[in-house]
Amino acid sequence: MSRIADRLNDIQPFHVMALLGRAHELEAQGRSIIHMEIGEPDFVTAQPIIDAGVEALQAGHTHYTPTMGLPALREAISEYYKTRYGVDVPSRRIVITPGASGALQLAFSVLINPGDEVVLADPGYPCNRHFVRLNEGETISAQVGMKSHYQLTADILKSVWSDNTVAAMLASPSNPTGTIVSDEQLKLMHDFVSAKQGALVVDEIYHGLTYDAKANTALSVADDIFVINSFSKYFGMTGWRLGWLVVPDEYVDAVDRLAQNIFLAASTVAQYAALAGFKPDTIMLLDERRDELAARRDYLLIALREIGFDIPVTPDGALYLYANCEKFSTDSFQFVSDLLEEAGVAITPGIDFGDHEANKHVRFAYTTNLENLREGVKRISEFVSR
Repeated sequence: MSRIADRLNDIQPFHVMALLGRAHELEAQGRSIIHMEIGEPDFVTAQPIIDAGVEALQAGHTHYTPTMGLPALREAISEYYKTRYGVDVPSRRIVITPGASGALQLAFSVLINPGDEVVLADPGYPCNRHFVRLNEGETISAQVGMKSHYQLTADILKSVWSDNTVAAMLASPSNPTGTIVSDEQLKLMHDFVSAKQGALVVDEIYHGLTYDAKANTALSVADDIFVINSFSKYFGMTGWRLGWLVVPDEYVDAVDRLAQNIFLAASTVAQYAALAGFKPDTIMLLDERRDELAARRDYLLIALREIGFDIPVTPDGALYLYANCEKFSTDSFQFVSDLLEEAGVAITPGIDFGDHEANKHVRFAYTTNLENLREGVKRISEFVSR
């Protein structure tokens, strides 16, 4: 007999993964598929980072690092905060994790007791609520829209906070909308959460991938904020599975003990490779790739609006356009399924990101080159015109 824990009843699948699987099946049958579904840029990891990983393996760096991470990498990240943001973040507060997901698991695990509540934006990244559930917590899904720039605000937090709420989490830039929280609003939220003796968790994994407005780290507001970041997006190291978490001083020991027991240490070779990501020549290359992504966003934004998709807010960063599709359908999953089967274009249904008007929205990822995006737009236009 099999016995599956009750919490798994609340862990929903990521629908886009089933669509991706179907897209691969169609490609195996000889169909041409334009991929605009997964948040993974098509760029191969920058060569200096690859070279550093190879050199680490050849030098025999194949053993565990300390649980909190390679000291040189923690120092490099500390220096990165100083040079990029003008913020002093001691390396002792930085823990290297297996991807941003590892950082998220640590943050929620040290904050949540059974029954505690965490406020999350809806729409938002789906795994966040599942990590809350994994820790036997409860999610408060706060509806956000154009009026709040698709972000939580201090007023929204005040309207949903309860005696059982222990934390609020936001993402800036966000997935799926690509919007940034203003410094003013971030401070207001921090002040409110602090007054309630709660914690603020900020996802900054798309920092570096901003196109118009600058994104300041939440650590410029206060040093008692949990900040999650990753080498996956800006640094282009998705498959290396490496991220980091900045924690307030009083949580360092607890996070260290927890990481020892959950994953012992992040990948050694990935950590040595990541050191090369902070070299000036690598940063120059990564910024060129960011500029290419900006050009893709600008093209796709105009093209989709011309087709008839409603995108009321121009995304500040990240890799996505979150579009209202109700002119064509009020069943986002059926819409994206038909688009894949009939037109060979893969996108993500809004139901992957929450409940708030989810069936009226879809997400486009501009993670493929402009030639493919143009072909995808052509196919979408023909599909909705039928």
